[in-house]
Amino acid sequence: QVQLVESGGGLVQPGGSLRLSCAASGSIFSINAMGWYRKAPGKDREFVAKITSGGTTNYADSVKGRFTISRDKAKNTVSLQMNNLKPEDTAVYSCYVDLGSLRYWGKGTLVTVSP
Repeated sequence: QVQLVESGGGLVQPGGSLRLSCAASGSIFSINAMGWYRKAPGKDREFVAKITSGGTTNYADSVKGRFTISRDKAKNTVSLQMNNLKPEDTAVYSCYVDLGSLRYWGKGTLVTVSP
Protein backbone atom coordinates (compact mmCIF):
# COMPACT_ATOMS: atom_id res chain seq x y z
CA GLN A 1 0.00 0.00 0.00
CA VAL A 2 1.20 3.48 -0.91
CA GLN A 3 0.01 6.72 0.64
CA LEU A 4 0.52 10.23 -0.68
CA VAL A 5 -0.17 13.28 1.43
CA GLU A 6 -0.11 16.79 0.01
CA SER A 7 0.35 19.99 1.98
CA GLY A 8 0.88 23.69 1.36
CA GLY A 9 -2.33 24.76 -0.33
CA GLY A 10 -4.23 27.87 0.65
CA LEU A 11 -5.41 31.31 -0.37
CA VAL A 12 -3.00 33.68 -2.07
CA GLN A 13 -3.33 36.95 -3.94
CA PRO A 14 -2.52 37.21 -7.65
CA GLY A 15 1.22 37.54 -8.12
CA GLY A 16 1.91 35.67 -4.92
CA SER A 17 3.68 32.36 -4.28
CA LEU A 18 2.91 29.04 -2.69
CA ARG A 19 4.91 25.87 -2.22
CA LEU A 20 3.16 22.51 -2.34
CA SER A 21 4.71 19.37 -0.94
CA CYS A 22 3.79 15.71 -1.29
CA ALA A 23 5.15 12.89 0.83
CA ALA A 24 4.95 9.27 -0.30
CA SER A 25 5.03 6.43 2.20
CA GLY A 26 4.36 2.72 2.33
CA SER A 27 5.60 0.11 -0.12
CA ILE A 28 7.89 2.39 -2.10
CA PHE A 29 10.20 0.21 -4.17
CA SER A 30 11.13 1.97 -7.39
CA ILE A 31 9.86 5.40 -8.26
CA ASN A 32 9.82 6.14 -11.98
CA ALA A 33 8.36 9.60 -11.68
CA MET A 34 6.44 11.94 -9.41
CA GLY A 35 4.31 14.85 -10.43
CA TRP A 36 1.26 17.04 -10.12
CA TYR A 37 -2.10 17.44 -11.81
CA ARG A 38 -4.79 19.97 -11.04
CA LYS A 39 -8.53 20.22 -11.45
CA ALA A 40 -10.29 23.53 -11.57
CA PRO A 41 -14.05 23.87 -11.05
CA GLY A 42 -15.92 23.02 -14.23
CA LYS A 43 -12.77 21.90 -16.05
CA ASP A 44 -11.08 18.61 -16.77
CA ARG A 45 -8.08 17.52 -14.77
CA GLU A 46 -4.88 18.75 -16.38
CA PHE A 47 -1.22 17.91 -16.15
CA VAL A 48 0.95 20.46 -14.34
CA ALA A 49 4.47 19.08 -13.94
CA LYS A 50 6.49 15.94 -13.41
CA ILE A 51 10.01 14.87 -12.52
CA THR A 52 11.52 11.52 -13.44
CA SER A 53 13.87 9.36 -11.42
CA GLY A 54 16.68 10.77 -13.52
CA GLY A 55 15.72 14.34 -12.73
CA THR A 56 14.13 15.24 -16.06
CA THR A 57 11.30 17.72 -15.64
CA ASN A 58 8.28 18.52 -17.78
CA TYR A 59 5.78 21.33 -17.40
CA ALA A 60 2.48 22.34 -18.86
CA ASP A 61 2.86 25.37 -21.11
CA SER A 62 0.56 27.33 -18.84
CA VAL A 63 2.96 27.11 -15.89
CA LYS A 64 6.38 27.16 -17.58
CA GLY A 65 8.61 29.85 -16.12
CA ARG A 66 6.39 30.22 -13.04
CA PHE A 67 6.33 26.75 -11.43
CA THR A 68 9.30 24.61 -10.44
CA ILE A 69 9.11 20.95 -9.48
CA SER A 70 11.73 19.31 -7.32
CA ARG A 71 12.18 16.02 -5.55
CA ASP A 72 13.95 14.71 -2.46
CA LYS A 73 14.75 11.08 -3.25
CA ALA A 74 15.86 10.26 0.27
CA LYS A 75 12.53 11.41 1.72
CA ASN A 76 10.31 10.32 -1.19
CA THR A 77 8.86 13.79 -1.45
CA VAL A 78 8.06 16.04 -4.38
CA SER A 79 7.51 19.78 -4.18
CA LEU A 80 6.00 22.36 -6.47
CA GLN A 81 7.12 25.96 -6.08
CA MET A 82 4.49 28.20 -7.63
CA ASN A 83 5.36 31.83 -8.31
CA ASN A 84 3.47 34.67 -9.95
CA LEU A 85 0.19 32.88 -9.34
CA LYS A 86 -2.84 33.82 -11.41
CA PRO A 87 -6.55 33.42 -10.72
CA GLU A 88 -6.65 30.72 -13.40
CA ASP A 89 -4.27 28.64 -11.28
CA THR A 90 -7.09 28.13 -8.78
CA ALA A 91 -7.66 24.37 -8.52
CA VAL A 92 -7.27 21.26 -6.42
CA TYR A 93 -3.69 20.09 -6.90
CA SER A 94 -3.04 16.36 -6.62
CA CYS A 95 0.32 14.65 -6.61
CA TYR A 96 1.06 11.22 -8.01
CA VAL A 97 3.84 8.67 -7.99
CA ASP A 98 4.59 6.09 -10.65
CA LEU A 99 5.87 2.80 -9.28
CA GLY A 100 6.55 0.49 -12.17
CA SER A 101 3.30 0.36 -14.13
CA LEU A 102 1.18 1.56 -11.21
CA ARG A 103 0.19 5.14 -10.41
CA TYR A 104 -0.88 6.27 -6.97
CA TRP A 105 -2.62 9.53 -6.15
CA GLY A 106 -2.93 11.84 -3.22
CA LYS A 107 -6.27 13.32 -2.22
CA GLY A 108 -5.32 16.82 -3.26
CA THR A 109 -4.85 20.25 -1.76
CA LEU A 110 -6.82 23.36 -2.69
CA VAL A 111 -5.07 26.41 -4.09
CA THR A 112 -7.16 29.57 -4.40
CA VAL A 113 -5.75 32.63 -6.12
CA SER A 114 -7.95 35.64 -5.45
CA PRO A 115 -7.59 39.33 -4.53
